[in-house]
Amino acid sequence: MGRILIVDDSPSQIEGLRRVVQKLGHDVVTAEDGLQGIEVAKRELPDLILMDVVMPNLNGFQATRQISKDPKTSHIPVVLVTTKDQETDKVWGMRQGAKAYVVKPINEHELIKTINELMPR
Repeated sequence: MGRILIVDDSPSQIEGLRRVVQKLGHDVVTAEDGLQGIEVAKRELPDLILMDVVMPNLNGFQATRQISKDPKTSHIPVVLVTTKDQETDKVWGMRQGAKAYVVKPINEHELIKTINELMPR
């Protein structure tokens, strides 16, 4: 199927997201912070990115902005997956180029629906 990049600094969050993504039949690549996420996105060119917001080095908002502005990666949909649940956070995330916003703890059905809507056919 497709390849999804999971960017999160929490190993347990990565594993939870990996389980959902693999259940859908997609391959998974991972990164542990925003800076590494940008590097992996440029190298692997995944079909979709699941991006945490609160991370060291470069947060998810900053990484999403860089990915969405870079001609090499701007076609890749970014889904912010975060504990930041304020409306202002969602608005700011979408302004940075995110295509969707999912709040942790994740609702598996909501995440699957979002992935299915945004994965290129």
